[in-house]
Amino acid sequence: MLTPDEIAEINLLCQFNLGNTQEGLKIHSHDADPNTVAAAERLFARGLISQHDGGYLTSLGLDAAEHSQHLLTILRTPTS
Repeated sequence: MLTPDEIAEINLLCQFNLGNTQEGLKIHSHDADPNTVAAAERLFARGLISQHDGGYLTSLGLDAAEHSQHLLTILRTPTS
């Protein structure tokens, strides 16, 4: 089972644009959901993003974001 923290982290990774690695995210702590802010801090601590409030994906973060987004694509594909 995924924890709520893991779900928040995956959701955040899925917001990165894989088509443009020079495009990052900025998490505004005064506007963003506290779970998203905390997820960004955890991803930064693990070395997946470049800043505690978003920034860019690191090479490890890019791998994680690709896997996360591919998984969602598979799960969202209608069955026949």
